[in-house]
Amino acid sequence: MPKISRNLIIWLVILAVVIGVFFTLISPSEKTERLSTLVAIDQLKEYGGDITIREQSLIAVIAGGEYAGKKVETTVPADFDAFTTFAAQIEKGTVTIDYQRPSSWGSWVSILINFLPFILIVGFFFLILRQAQGGSSQAMSFGRSKARMVTGDKPTVTFGDVAGVDEAKQELQEIVEFLKYPEKFIALGARIPRGVLLVGPPGTGKTLMARAVAGEAGVPFFSISGSEFVEMFVGVGASRVRDLFDQAKRNAPCIIFVDEIDAVGRHRGSGLGGGHDEREQTLNQILVEMDGFDSSTKVIVISATNRPDILDPALLRPGRFDRRVVLDQPDINGRKAILEVHTKGKPLEPSVDLGIIAKGTPGFSGADLANVVNEGAILSARRNKKKIGMSELEESIDRVLLGPERKSRVISQKEKEIIAYHEAGHALVARMLPNADPVHKISVVARGMAGGYTKQLPVEDRHLHTISQLRDTMTTLLGGRAAEELIFGKTEVTTGAQSDLEHVTDVARGMVKRFGMSERLGLRTFGRREELVFLGRMVDEQKDYGDKIADEIDKEISTLIDRAYAEARDILARNKAKLVQIAERLISEETLEGEKLETLFKEPAPSSSEAQPQPDAAKGDSIGKGAIN
Repeated sequence: MPKISRNLIIWLVILAVVIGVFFTLISPSEKTERLSTLVAIDQLKEYGGDITIREQSLIAVIAGGEYAGKKVETTVPADFDAFTTFAAQIEKGTVTIDYQRPSSWGSWVSILINFLPFILIVGFFFLILRQAQGGSSQAMSFGRSKARMVTGDKPTVTFGDVAGVDEAKQELQEIVEFLKYPEKFIALGARIPRGVLLVGPPGTGKTLMARAVAGEAGVPFFSISGSEFVEMFVGVGASRVRDLFDQAKRNAPCIIFVDEIDAVGRHRGSGLGGGHDEREQTLNQILVEMDGFDSSTKVIVISATNRPDILDPALLRPGRFDRRVVLDQPDINGRKAILEVHTKGKPLEPSVDLGIIAKGTPGFSGADLANVVNEGAILSARRNKKKIGMSELEESIDRVLLGPERKSRVISQKEKEIIAYHEAGHALVARMLPNADPVHKISVVARGMAGGYTKQLPVEDRHLHTISQLRDTMTTLLGGRAAEELIFGKTEVTTGAQSDLEHVTDVARGMVKRFGMSERLGLRTFGRREELVFLGRMVDEQKDYGDKIADEIDKEISTLIDRAYAEARDILARNKAKLVQIAERLISEETLEGEKLETLFKEPAPSSSEAQPQPDAAKGDSIGKGAIN
C-alpha cells in the first residue's frame, strides 16, 4: 500500500475515534423518569398520552398533570393479557400505543454503537503498532527469515551464463549431480560436502555461480545476505537462522545461499563490545544448524565472501564448509569468454575483435567486463550508431579505468606541453626497454583525475615478475619525471609525477622487504603485517628488525629508485629528438593510439636542430598541482 494511502487511513481512524468519543461522552442525552406501573397507568387514564412498548419496557409521554410533557418509563405488566385489555380500553380515549417487536438485528446494532468507541480506540492502537513494526508483513514476525525463495522449475541462470571460471564450474558440477542423482554417490559411500564456500575478489561472479548451481539442479534456492540475520533485538538473528533452515528442510532438496557471510561469520571474541553479542549468537546458531544435518537431508549451503581470512575456524572445518572454491580474476582466455557472454544478442560491427579487448583489460573482473560492454553500448547509442564498434569498446575501457573524458577542462598551452612531454617520456622509455609492456595509447586529454595517461597492453598475463621486469616497470614510471627535467630543467619539474613516485616506491619497497630481491640485504623478508579482524584492514606492520637494518632498507630502496631514474634519463637524453617529435605530435593531435602510434615510433627522428622544443615551452612558468599519470 502506498505511503500516502496508509497515512490517510490513519488520520481517518483518528478522526472517527475523536467523533465517537465526543458524541458518547459529551453530547447530552434526554432524561427518562422511572415510575411504577400502576402510577403510570393511572396518569395515562386521567390525562392520556403516547405509549411506546419496546420488549419489556413501556415508555410514555403523558399529556397532562404533574408529568406533563415528561418521558416516563415503567415495566410492562407480567400479566400481558390484562394489559392488552387495558390497552384496548384506553385506546378509545386519548392514549396511543406503538408496539415495537423485538429485533435481533436492532439489538446487535445497539450493542455495536455502545462499543464503537472502544473498537475504534483498539483499532487505532493496532494500526500504530503495525506502523512501528514496518507494516503488516513484519508485524510480530521479527524472528522469521527474510530469505528469498526461487523455485527451480524455471531456471533463469545456468552454467552457460557463467564463463571464465571453468575449474570452479567443474567443482560445483558435483553439487548439481548430487542433487539430481544422489544414489550415485550413496552407492559408493560418498558424502557430499554440506557446505561450499565461494572465495574471490568482488565482481568475479560468486553470486552468479550460486544461482547457476540452483538453475542447473532445478531445486528451490533460498537467497539471503549475512547482514539480514542481525537486528537490534537480541536473539532475532538466531531465530531467523532456525526459521531459514526449517524452511529449507521442508523444501529439500534445496540450496541455501548466504551472500557476504563474513558479516556474521567473523572470529568470535573479536567485537569491540566483547565476545557475547548478537552477531556471535547468530554465528553459533549457524554452526549448530550446519553441523546438525543428518545424512538424509539434501540441503546444501553455499556462501560467498571476499574475506576468508577473517572467518571463524569453526565455520571452515570439515562437516560445515568442507569445500572452498576460488573464483579468481579471469585470464585472457577467460576474459574473452566473458565478453562473448555479455555481447551475445548485441549488434556488433564486423571490426570488433574481442581478443584485443580481452588483451587490453588485464586484472578486470567479470563485473568490470560487463560494465565495459554496457558502456560501449551507451556510447554507440549516444553517437546514433546502430551497432557497437571497436572504438566505443576501447573508449569504454578508459572510462572504466579512469573515468569520462574532460575535454571542457581549461588548461594553458604551457601545461599542455608539460603533460605532452611527460606522457611522451613514459611512452619512449617503455618502447626502449626490453621487459616493458608495449605502449598502445597516449593521450593528453584529461580523464577522471588524470591530466593525461599512457596505456600499455601486456603481451600476456603475468603471475610472476622477474627482477628485470620490476626494474623496467620502475624505469617506465619515472620516464615522465625524467622528460620534464630534461626539457624544462630541474627547477621546473611539476607535481604531475605524484602517483608515479608512489607506485615506484611501492615496487621498490616490495622488492626489498617482501621478495628478497636486494643483493645487500639477502634472501629474507622484513616486517610482518598485523591486522585487526574486526576492522578488516591492515592497521600496522610489526617491526621484526633493528634500526640498523631499517637504515639499510631505506638506502636500498633509494638505490633502486635512483638507478631506475638514471636509466630513464639516459634513454631520453640519447633519444631527445624522438621525444620532442612524439610530444609535438601529441600536442597537435591530443591522442595517439594503435597503428598511428606504431607508425610514429618507426618514423625517423628529426635532426638535432629541429628537435628543440618551442621557445615558450622553456620559459619556466610555474603551474599548479596536476594529476598526470
